[in-house]
Amino acid sequence: MTNHHVQSDVELSIVMPCLNEAETLAACISKAQAYLAASQVHGEVIIADNGSTDGSQDIAQSLGARVVSIPERGYGAALIGGIEVARGQFIVMGDADDSYDFEHLDPFITRLRAGDDLVMGNRFRGGIRANAMPLHHRYLGNPVLTGIGRVLFRSPIGDFHCGLRAFRRDAIRSLDLQTLGMEFASEMVVKATLQGLKVGEVPTVLSPDGRSRPPHLRSWRDGWRHLRFMLLFSPRWLFLYPGAALMLFGLAVGAWLLPGPRAVAGANLDITTLLYASIAVIVGLDGVLFAISSKVVGTRAGLLPHDERFDRLLAFATLERCLIGSGLLVLAGLAGLFFAFLTWSASSFGGLNPSVTFRIAIPSVTALACGVQVAFASFFLSILEIGLQNSMRDVRPRSL
Repeated sequence: MTNHHVQSDVELSIVMPCLNEAETLAACISKAQAYLAASQVHGEVIIADNGSTDGSQDIAQSLGARVVSIPERGYGAALIGGIEVARGQFIVMGDADDSYDFEHLDPFITRLRAGDDLVMGNRFRGGIRANAMPLHHRYLGNPVLTGIGRVLFRSPIGDFHCGLRAFRRDAIRSLDLQTLGMEFASEMVVKATLQGLKVGEVPTVLSPDGRSRPPHLRSWRDGWRHLRFMLLFSPRWLFLYPGAALMLFGLAVGAWLLPGPRAVAGANLDITTLLYASIAVIVGLDGVLFAISSKVVGTRAGLLPHDERFDRLLAFATLERCLIGSGLLVLAGLAGLFFAFLTWSASSFGGLNPSVTFRIAIPSVTALACGVQVAFASFFLSILEIGLQNSMRDVRPRSL
């Protein structure tokens, strides 16, 4: 991002993303300006216009707001552009559809002045007026996505997607926010939580928007984009926990079936079930290895916070140690296959009982496959480390 000098005499910038909001823009700007005058806060109103064709720019300029043209389309793109040019120490962002009351921003500013870095509005605590939010957003979309976010990132926020929020400009710019669509709302909360910023929330009221046209939000498309973003920023839940659970389940079932067939509720579980257990182990190990690789890339690239326990694990699991472990797995697999070959030769290479032979062959092949996977993953992680270290050496401090 380009560094802009922040004028110290401007305390608050109120940023509104705008795309064809002529019906409601004047009301929002007037309320924001009324708040600045009544609270005696030295501030500015910025309209981050995303290509309006309905005269929104002229309306904003006629009311004395700063209009910034953001050519790249998207909710996040508009807000990133507006934040970039803001001069205030604090920023309030809110939709320009008249669903939020810009005349009542004191709770946000009070928390910022007390030291919070990000202050979220909470519509479920403040009140959602009749017809202000579709029922599937109120009882399904927002609660589910917020609940997932709270679990994945241990965030205290109770409304991840409230459009009215306030923050310290420098703190949020340090997060290097990137998403251009509606998932920008989740990115801000997730990164602020992961980076240890001081995050709080205050109740806010959501009113029906004043537009006669449908909103820009597309429920299922944008809901998926929020969910996708949260999963991508949580390798533990996306890869590690499912992979580890699948691998442990496969090992347990395999060990249970290894001595012989088992009867469960009248069903006879034999080598077919053992084969599926073997596949579960292999796929589960893939998940664990993907989690480790994702964590390394995300941490080194600054997308995920450093974890001392993870760093200690990597320091212990050197390439050489991992190769020794993978070698032992490969040897165990080869030894099992050799034993299966001897069993076959003892019968003069004639017909075999699959229930007996496969109890040797399946675990052997599983150990062999896992050993090769660990070896490949170990080399891959070593290549990543070298590449990331070299890229960091290329970063040189520049004189201003």
